[in-house]
Amino acid sequence: MDAQDRVPGSLPTGGPPGSAPFGATGLWLIGARGSVATTAALGLAALAAGLTDTTGTVTGQKDFDDVPLPRYTDLVIAGHDVSAVGMVKRAELLVESGMIPARLLGPLQAALEQADSRVRRGYLGTEGNESQSQAAARMARDITDFQRDAGLERVIVIDVASSEPMPGPAPEFEDLDLLEAALREPGRRLLPPSSVGAYAAILAGSPYICFTPSTALQIPALHQLALERGIPTAGQDGKTGQTWLRSVLAPAFSARGLRISSWAGTNLLGGGDGATLADPAAVKGKLKSKNRGLRELTGGAVTPLHIDNVPDLGETKVAWDHVSARGFLDTRITLQTTWSAYDSLLAAPMILDLARLMALADAAGWTGDVPALGLFFKDPWGSDEHSFAAQHRHLVDWAHEAGEALRLLTDPSSTGT
Repeated sequence: MDAQDRVPGSLPTGGPPGSAPFGATGLWLIGARGSVATTAALGLAALAAGLTDTTGTVTGQKDFDDVPLPRYTDLVIAGHDVSAVGMVKRAELLVESGMIPARLLGPLQAALEQADSRVRRGYLGTEGNESQSQAAARMARDITDFQRDAGLERVIVIDVASSEPMPGPAPEFEDLDLLEAALREPGRRLLPPSSVGAYAAILAGSPYICFTPSTALQIPALHQLALERGIPTAGQDGKTGQTWLRSVLAPAFSARGLRISSWAGTNLLGGGDGATLADPAAVKGKLKSKNRGLRELTGGAVTPLHIDNVPDLGETKVAWDHVSARGFLDTRITLQTTWSAYDSLLAAPMILDLARLMALADAAGWTGDVPALGLFFKDPWGSDEHSFAAQHRHLVDWAHEAGEALRLLTDPSSTGT
């Protein structure tokens, strides 16, 4: 079934026999030398070598036992980055920070070196006279060359780069012809780097996921191009800790008939994220995505969330919430939570989950946004659901439906279950 024959947001009900749906599957990480990507690469190598188990993953749990997904040994990591600090050095720094167990680095160093050897020059927006059209074409060639040279069935592109400032409005964002003409102008920097990366994924024909709050495919013309090309997409802004806990607790208050009066929160973090989000322009999109879901779940009883850079925390993130609610006979109820974790260790298994699930979506013929993947995001594309329990039910149901559609595509004689 060709991409143009697919209906966006739906699964096919049959088709001609094909090759095995999964062989080697590429995972192309934008921001490949950062903490999240390096932790994902090391975690994948540990899983493939049997040095760790699937604790902390979603797809490694029993709800997905009967879902056809790529094996961890099927996944091959590569990517783009603008940093000269390689994955091994990044991993050494993460070991020093106490985040990664030192015992894993020696046995897995060769796997990190191999992944790092496949990292290509990314796009920062300050590169000489290279137009944004040329940059996207170069990055797309990197992806397609990786797929060809590694003999991959498909390549899933996931943006795990640092958050960036949101661009202002522009008429080119609404019209693809105007946009592509502007991107060909040498020296013009219309799109933010995340959107150049998303454009490259579209040109390469690769499924695309945005794990950051950056603009990416929120450019209408680019989103429309992804639909026209039949690209499966998902995002945005990974729901790793505080927002995940909020998406569990807020529906529980509602189910008990308790009325939330206010919900205040603070994030303390260091490392690269802390430094990046100290920039008021960069933090704006992050605050927007973190608060939107909570407003939907509570009816708007949210006070501003604060994000503060505390350098000595390093890779640790600390999140504090204060919830005020009203109960029977107008009694006052207060809940306070403190969440502390290595955020990259929360994000990394989600990256592997998303790669496996998006590979399933692509093999099953899905196009456009994949709302069922909203479980992983603060601001899910294609879905207004923010309750974690409801999102989990939707994901499990969708995964089994997609798995059955894939079986029918590869074996039309199958009668299903």
